Amino acid sequence: MIKQLAHICFHTRRTKEMVSFYTEKLGLKLKFTLDNEDRQPFGYYIACGTQTFIEIFDHAMAQKKWSDGKVQELVGGNQYKHFCLQVDNIEQLKADLEKKGVKVTDVKVGMDNSKQAWIGDPDGNAIELMEYTAKSLQVQK
Repeated sequence: MIKQLAHICFHTRRTKEMVSFYTEKLGLKLKFTLDNEDRQPFGYYIACGTQTFIEIFDHAMAQKKWSDGKVQELVGGNQYKHFCLQVDNIEQLKADLEKKGVKVTDVKVGMDNSKQAWIGDPDGNAIELMEYTAKSLQVQK
């Protein structure tokens, strides 16, 4: 069952400015960061409600972490990466969606300790499905 929008994700070359805009200018609070293998923060979760977030990634560092090593050039419009829906019982939702003909990736646990799977809409827009766990950084105090 879908509960709410969990987050929207942006990649940027201007990480400091983006984080500053949302935290200092808009007054939202930084909830946590995701760090790479060198213990450098490259992902920033900014609270935008109780369990809704704006996710900002340093583009080059995220590409190094999750892609084939080729850094895709950012141009106007491609900084938006996906939106995420917070769900309950992700395994059951996966089964229900597959019965309806929706292709769903395997469920895995991400760096934030949340369960996640991915689908796409008819235009190919990425949609992340996320189930928070007791260890999810999003729900930690």
